[in-house]
Amino acid sequence: MSQAVPNDTKSDPSRAMGRSGLAAMGLSALGIVFGDIGTSPLYTLKTVLSMTGGAATPEVVLGVLSLIVWTLIIVTSVKYVAFAMSIDNDGEGGILALMSLLGIKQHQRPIIVAVGLFGAALIYGDGAITPAISVLSALEGLNIATPAVKPYILPAAVAILIALFAVQAQGTARIGKAFGPIMAVWFLAIAVLGITGVVKHPVVLKALNPLYGFHYLFSHGYASFLVLGGVFLCVTGAEALYADMGHFGARPIRIAWSAIVLPSLLLNYAGQSALVLDGVPTTDNIFYRLCPPSLLIPFVILATIATIIASQSIITGAFSMTRQAIHLRWLPRLQIVQTSEVGYGQIYTPAVNWLLMVVTVSLTLFFGKSDNLASAYGIAVSGTMLLTTGLLFIAMRDIWGWSLWASAAVAGAFLCVDGSFFLANLVKVAEGGYVPLLLAALVYGVMLIWRRGLTAVAQQLSEKVVPIGDFMQSIRSQNIPRVPGTGVFLTRTERQTPPVMIWHVKHNRALHEKLFVVGVVIESVPWLKDAERVRVVEVQPNYWCATARFGFMEKPDIPAALQLACLQDRSLILSDLVYYVSELNIVQRDEPPRMPKWQWGLFATMERNSVHVSDYFRLPNDGVVLIGRRVAI
Repeated sequence: MSQAVPNDTKSDPSRAMGRSGLAAMGLSALGIVFGDIGTSPLYTLKTVLSMTGGAATPEVVLGVLSLIVWTLIIVTSVKYVAFAMSIDNDGEGGILALMSLLGIKQHQRPIIVAVGLFGAALIYGDGAITPAISVLSALEGLNIATPAVKPYILPAAVAILIALFAVQAQGTARIGKAFGPIMAVWFLAIAVLGITGVVKHPVVLKALNPLYGFHYLFSHGYASFLVLGGVFLCVTGAEALYADMGHFGARPIRIAWSAIVLPSLLLNYAGQSALVLDGVPTTDNIFYRLCPPSLLIPFVILATIATIIASQSIITGAFSMTRQAIHLRWLPRLQIVQTSEVGYGQIYTPAVNWLLMVVTVSLTLFFGKSDNLASAYGIAVSGTMLLTTGLLFIAMRDIWGWSLWASAAVAGAFLCVDGSFFLANLVKVAEGGYVPLLLAALVYGVMLIWRRGLTAVAQQLSEKVVPIGDFMQSIRSQNIPRVPGTGVFLTRTERQTPPVMIWHVKHNRALHEKLFVVGVVIESVPWLKDAERVRVVEVQPNYWCATARFGFMEKPDIPAALQLACLQDRSLILSDLVYYVSELNIVQRDEPPRMPKWQWGLFATMERNSVHVSDYFRLPNDGVVLIGRRVAI
């Protein structure tokens, strides 16, 4: 069974581009995709060498550098760039998209759903820590230039982070165009600085031999195992390559990684290692020691801008993942603001933005230094990577049709690498690693409770359904007046009378001449063609049942779907539309409750504060009638 590849270029924006367009797309990818992994040299080698627990001998330095080099190659180049990015959900990547692709029949594959959701929850934990450690690491370079500014670094970092979150509502459509060129300058700069270090000590090139890494790993016992937790910091942004694939397509990301990002990272890590061999103390920020003193301040400014761009990418990714989870009905409906008419990925989610800001600033103040934050960093991403490997194994079997042995061999190799990093990071739980795990557990719990509440509401509503034929017969027998126009009723039931229609007749004692019942389905694919959007069936005279389908990356728009239905079927004439929407008041029933009281309370609070369904489906403000009802669960 081969992987299905959509014909339209929406699934891969780079497919129809020439060389110039591909280059431009690759440049843009530098600013959006590679910010996190591109700024990791600021703190990775310094953190790793501080964990070795001894003198920075040539054996230690070359061993550590070899581990970093081959971690970048195996995890990023092989696992993500070569394998993961070859498995897409109609062009979209990331653990939620992969979960949707593999768990289409979610009720039959609960393990896949659980793995995908917890992996997504872990990314939120990473999203809170990445801006804090990145900005702190960049500003700490000022300690080398002017030690007197040390007391002001933490307040400056907090101010930058608050400003970063505060401007999210404005969108990044304009300044985002500069992200790519700035990051291109950044990668060029770190590559050149790395070369200056390598020229001084070319012996560091020996680290390209993986035997140096293996020798260090197996000759220093438990200490070398702990070092893996620090080495992992060099690939903390690798998951972003896969998650952001839908914005650019696989080709630009692969080209940018192989031609620019990977060589720049390798050269810079090698240059830093060369300085250590030259006797530079490892207590300082080794990264900035590569820079000539006269250029240090400009380079700190460039590094700060690069970390802000990296943080922006993480925040935007959190917004995008939240939208996916909302459409897939794993999170309550939150306000989503489109900040660009051109870029669909340019969105702003106020609730997520401010919660992330509070957590990020709190972490910055609590840990104070990038060295301390490094202890909390990595466990969330390593956990996500481990879960992604499990889903990749299933994808190799289900999507590519590989044999069990071939899938197990490849995924097993990735599992050994990811598992080692995850176990090494688990040691850091007591030192701060509990923070992202706690954040992930909270997000995961919210997802499960929201889904459980929706299921309970659906079960309660389904207990009192009325067949359409019986309902229409009662309308005729009771001589219910029929008024001109079309009543559009949203429903969660199929082939049954919508409860909101029954409530409307009960309270208003009238019904429209034309009835149009719409059920909305969010599919496990990101995009749908217009031909697949709406399916309409006339089940009674002037009574139509429609199913409007949307991908999890699309904006559900019922009025647009109805217009499309009329265009597809010229005999369907809908005029003078009035939308009827139920407004549920969730209460807890006496016996037997469908949910524990604390879960019911949390679900009811989320339901009460979520964006109203009429706004979520983009219904016209002057054409909606709300009908309230209490639902006991």
